Amino acid sequence: MKNTKPFTLILIVVLIAVSGFSACNRKPSRSPNEKRYDFKGKVVVVEKDKQSVTIAHEDIKDYMPAMTMPFAVKDSWAFDVLVPGDLVSAVYVVDGTASWLEELVITKESSGAASPAPGQVVEAKVGDEVPNYRLVNQDGKAIRVHDYKGKTLLLTFIFTRCQDPDQCTLMSSNFATIDQELQKQPDVYGKTHLLSISFDPEYDTPKVLRSYGAAYTGRYTDETFAHWEFATGSAEEVKGIAQFFGLRYYKDTESGKDQVIHSLRTAVVGPDSKIVKVFRGNDWKPEEVVLDLQSVVK
Repeated sequence: MKNTKPFTLILIVVLIAVSGFSACNRKPSRSPNEKRYDFKGKVVVVEKDKQSVTIAHEDIKDYMPAMTMPFAVKDSWAFDVLVPGDLVSAVYVVDGTASWLEELVITKESSGAASPAPGQVVEAKVGDEVPNYRLVNQDGKAIRVHDYKGKTLLLTFIFTRCQDPDQCTLMSSNFATIDQELQKQPDVYGKTHLLSISFDPEYDTPKVLRSYGAAYTGRYTDETFAHWEFATGSAEEVKGIAQFFGLRYYKDTESGKDQVIHSLRTAVVGPDSKIVKVFRGNDWKPEEVVLDLQSVVK
């Protein structure tokens, strides 16, 4: 019998080396002098030409009191997405005389009623009828928004590669909780429908959405998606419904991460296909939405 121990030892060493290399690629080295602080604030001015964003920020613990000042921003996508009034969180990095914001996240979008620029999409409001957008669900079947007339529709936007616990992961976890809670209320369950729409159609094929959705419902191969569907569409179709609800998303091609930077939207649509309520951020709770659905149904 051959002695496989030397070969096994070599393989383990190689795997460890490869793992270490990958980890280094995921986490670039930082300066030993860097100091990092949690940061929250409200956007006041966005200056793309200066790569600067003026923010009225909260107290930065152990560093500075609340004030309004300009900050350099490392995330280039921010200058195509941020608008005054957005609430953001980030990491404030100080390295000697240099400082900047990174890991920026829009926690809540501006609700200001400023006049839109020419060509800008005007966000839908409560009472507006949702157009009959065409999408494709997890089974590859064409669906339309008006297919759900007669039921109260709860929809949100996600993409399956998003790993941020406060973004898409939270939306899907919240929907799973809502789906489970509604199952306990047959009279409401039968009159409601859940829909998660991916704005990453290039990757999120029906097959990917089926696997992703079944994992969140916990029913895996037994899942029929009769109550909670997952859908996408062509780039233009998805863009249309996303813009209608005011969702902003942007593909980050500069970081090499092939990720989508985005805001959030979740909406309750009545049986008449008219908007009942829109949640603009991630601060809503499943129990709150369940009450909204109960109210519309009853």
